Amino acid sequence: MISPTPTDDPFLQVQREVLALLHTTRPLFASYQRIRSLSPSPTSPELSQARADLSAALADLATDIRDLRASVRVVEADPYRYGLELDEVARRRRLVEEVGAEMDAMRAELDRALGSLGGGGLPAPETFEAEAGEDGYGAWEQERQVEVLMEQEQMMDGVARTVGNLRMQAHEMGRELGEQAELLEGVDTLADRVGGKLETGVKRIGWVIRENEGMCLFPPL
Repeated sequence: MISPTPTDDPFLQVQREVLALLHTTRPLFASYQRIRSLSPSPTSPELSQARADLSAALADLATDIRDLRASVRVVEADPYRYGLELDEVARRRRLVEEVGAEMDAMRAELDRALGSLGGGGLPAPETFEAEAGEDGYGAWEQERQVEVLMEQEQMMDGVARTVGNLRMQAHEMGRELGEQAELLEGVDTLADRVGGKLETGVKRIGWVIRENEGMCLFPPL
């Protein structure tokens, strides 16, 4: 069986997305740790923003890793059915485990920091923000879907304008072709008229020649 190419293997496509997302999540995690260590207050706006950015990135990463794990479970049952060798299946399993472990470590650090915010007595205000942040990804996803719909609507408007322009151009071309057809028809009519006159003239000349055969049109000097 032919092995799947990078263009038609869903695992490889999601793998690229996961590695790219992990590449952007690591700096977010480092930035969050740096801001947390320097911030005088756990409720500072800068730290809250860094925490929200990291939480959103980890949520996206978790979704993609869940898809990769499901894909590995499918191919593990019968690798050769999907054109995969055992070492490739092992590589995929190892990749999912390593990325998942790194993501879990970042999530654990984030959760540990959130758990230490409350202290004693009443919960700190940041605790409520953190809890809201858990649902913040859903709100962010909804906003993103709205943005995608707006982009698609703008794209459709652009397509409609393009179609309208093409329609106007086609109408203008049709009008010009109609005018050219009228001009050609006029030229044909004029050509027929001139041809008829020429034919009549030739007939008259022939008649004159026949009538004057044997006659000397120019008497001798």
